[in-house]
Amino acid sequence: MAVDYAVIVVYLAGMLAMGWWGMRRAKSKSEFLVAGRRLGPWMYSGTMAAIVLGGASTIGGVGLGYQYGLSGAWMVFTIGLGLLALSIFFSARIARLKVYTVSEMLDLRYGGRAGLISGVVMWAYTLMLAVTSTIAYATIFDVLFDMNRTVAIILGGAIVVAYSTLGGMWSITLTDMVQFVVKTIGVLLLLLPIAVIKAGGFSEMKAKLPTEYFDPLGIGGETIFTYVLIYTFGMLIGQDIWQRVFTARTDRTARWGGTVAGTYCLVYALAGAVIGTAAKVMYPKLPSADSAFATIVKDELPVGVRGLVLAAALAAVMSTSSGALIACATVANNDIWSKLRGVVSRGRDDGHDEVKGNRVFILIMGVAVIVIAIALNNVVEALTVAYNLLVGGLLVPILGGLLWRRGTAAGALAAVAVGGVAVIGLMATYGILANEPVYYGLLASLAVYVIVSLATKPTDAAVLIAWRERLAGKGADSDETAPESVTV
Repeated sequence: MAVDYAVIVVYLAGMLAMGWWGMRRAKSKSEFLVAGRRLGPWMYSGTMAAIVLGGASTIGGVGLGYQYGLSGAWMVFTIGLGLLALSIFFSARIARLKVYTVSEMLDLRYGGRAGLISGVVMWAYTLMLAVTSTIAYATIFDVLFDMNRTVAIILGGAIVVAYSTLGGMWSITLTDMVQFVVKTIGVLLLLLPIAVIKAGGFSEMKAKLPTEYFDPLGIGGETIFTYVLIYTFGMLIGQDIWQRVFTARTDRTARWGGTVAGTYCLVYALAGAVIGTAAKVMYPKLPSADSAFATIVKDELPVGVRGLVLAAALAAVMSTSSGALIACATVANNDIWSKLRGVVSRGRDDGHDEVKGNRVFILIMGVAVIVIAIALNNVVEALTVAYNLLVGGLLVPILGGLLWRRGTAAGALAAVAVGGVAVIGLMATYGILANEPVYYGLLASLAVYVIVSLATKPTDAAVLIAWRERLAGKGADSDETAPESVTV
């Protein structure tokens, strides 16, 4: 295992080095939070693919393939569909807004009265997303070093917190590009063909497994529909995803770069399902489907390759974890704390250092994420609560603001409140993992948004004019003059 250990150590050291390098570039709020809005198409595509394909997509995707066969690809497939929809239909407009958070967009659209409550919901979602990604370190480091769960979480979490705090989005972008390359080589080019060969090829796999393992809809129509509601729609409105859209140099970069990343996700989804199906042939009686990835890597891959594939799994977890962490800190600082602080210090300019302030918030949120990850046991329930709140509470007012001129601030606030309360109440009634909470919560949010918007005074014309100008790329203030573009 010495060679495998060396690969992992070099990889982790490289992540920290890039964090230090990124610190030299992050000299303004724009540079620190959205990489100066200067990413070219290839770097944008790689980093976007890296953040959406995390530990759940890699380890969990293989696990679903082990359990259901090729239809296990649907979870990651719906993530790719969501990214494609975001990129093709919305990303250009989002990029032209030149904001930092989803809540800022809501404030622009509805006249400055919807941001705080939506910020709290988005903060809870990004916090839980960061926590669940951090917990995944325990699985990977256990395979590598037989490490205690708490120590593994602290080690992996501390590295992500360190490079994210140092350089913000620049460090995260650079590390994500490395993680994208490592993931592509480790999972698609190495693990996928090796797993199929070790399982005897596709003909042997079909001979040894039930026919439902090769049914595209074998996982069940209701499950697929739920994945679409949670993951496809979640991709449309998550702060962690929007913050990457904000890094695009142009709206064209956001559209086409995101389309490439979404297509990559579809390929990655199928690869994970095939690897899991191959693992089912080789290890038909594993105690847990989620252990399929670690088992096939540990037992079937040669020295060195094993280290690279485990580095790929680590890369998947780190990219999602760091993206969720900076999103969580950005929302906490810009949408919640800054509003509370503005009430206290209204009318007083205290020379607040915005880069330093955002760096402090990443550190605080990072420590909180590590502590919660150590204390939390049920990852699936935590992530389900986060996605249910996100989709049930925020999907309607966000898409309504983008698509329906008659939507009002009162309608948006009512939709967030009713959708969020409905989701929480229904989870208490049906159970956290039930499908009904997100179904009915989303319908309640939509009904209230339409009814209240139609029953209240239309949004002020001046607000809508300013909104349309921002959608057209006019009137956005920059905190600095952007230097040369990064066109990679």
